[in-house]
Amino acid sequence: MPLSRQDIVRLYFEYVDHRDVRLMDLYTDDVELLFPKFGAGKGKADMQRFGEKMGAMLNWLKHDIEGLRIIEAGDTVVVEGRVWGEMSDGTAFPDGTVSQGRFCNVFEFEGDLIRAVRIYEDPDFPSTDQVRIDALR
Repeated sequence: MPLSRQDIVRLYFEYVDHRDVRLMDLYTDDVELLFPKFGAGKGKADMQRFGEKMGAMLNWLKHDIEGLRIIEAGDTVVVEGRVWGEMSDGTAFPDGTVSQGRFCNVFEFEGDLIRAVRIYEDPDFPSTDQVRIDALR
C-alpha cells in the first residue's frame, strides 16, 4: 500500500532527524527549497548542500513527529511543529525564552514526491542574534 502524503511528510522529518540519505529519494529531481538565511535552492544538489550546511551547524536535531499539525489541500501539505536540538558548540535549543523551537513547513507534491519545501523557522536556534532580539523585545 503506498504511503499517504502525510505519511511521507512524517518520514521526511524522521529522515532529517537521523541524517538518513534516503531523504533524497523523497524529492523530485528539480525540487525547490526555501529557508531563511540559506535563500532559495533548486535541485537535489542544492538540497544536499543545505543538508551539509545544517549538519555542520548541528550535533543533533529532533522533531516532535507525533505532535505535528498537518493540513492537506490538493498538492500542498502544511506542517506546524516543534523541534529540539544541539548546536555544534554544544548549545542546546530552544531556550524557551526567545527561541521556542516552532516551525512551519509548506510542502508541494508531484504525485508521491516532494517538488518543493519552504521552511519557515528562525535559523537563530540558540537565540544569539542579540541585535534583533533587543530590537524586538
